[in-house]
Amino acid sequence: MSLTHLLLCVCFFPLQAAGAALAYVGSYVIKSYNSFEDFVSDKYSVIPAAIIIGVAVVMFVIGIVGCCATLRESKVGLGFFLILIMIIFAAEVTALVFGFIYKGRIKGDLEKSMNSVFQVYDGVNTESHAVDYLQSQLECCGVNNITDWTAIPWYGQHNNSVPHSCCKANATQCTGQLTRLDLLNTQGCEAKLEQMLQDVLSYAMLVILGFAIIKLFGMLSICVITCRSKRNDYQPLYA
Repeated sequence: MSLTHLLLCVCFFPLQAAGAALAYVGSYVIKSYNSFEDFVSDKYSVIPAAIIIGVAVVMFVIGIVGCCATLRESKVGLGFFLILIMIIFAAEVTALVFGFIYKGRIKGDLEKSMNSVFQVYDGVNTESHAVDYLQSQLECCGVNNITDWTAIPWYGQHNNSVPHSCCKANATQCTGQLTRLDLLNTQGCEAKLEQMLQDVLSYAMLVILGFAIIKLFGMLSICVITCRSKRNDYQPLYA
């Protein structure tokens, strides 16, 4: 029973900190997707992040309730907390399922959208700013590789050169001409963006899984306390 109380206290006291961690992870996923939203056509990819942010908000509220109920061994309070923690556990499992689903759909989603965005590049429109940001941030050029730009209208209209966002960092002499490949990033952006989004989702799923396991042990501990009878089955013997 002491171990059960200890386990529950370990689960409850840092609950607010756990909520903050989940809120950070959810915000990080959403921010990562929003930074490259022009290339991600499936907007439902942020559903796992939205779920864990909602879970984080609930965890802030129920942390104090669970702690007080544990210390007082209130069966009503623990029962109420058990229902709440089961809902949170179910939400985390749902977020994991959605994460696995969208993790497998990232590549196909990018393939559908990136080519169309690159094709309308003109250096001034919204899509052009998104492409320049993508290429400079990920240090890449083109969808599959730098030669993809030769099939884009902007390339022929600008003296057979690629945008300056393809230039390597600190390459001050870079003009975008393919004759100086040593000054240009040659790797494609699709593979790099896919890997980045895969890593972000994997990181979020690992965090969710870790907290879900803690919740599982917490639910088992609550069941031990609430099922324990407060009656003493042994009667004292008097001479």
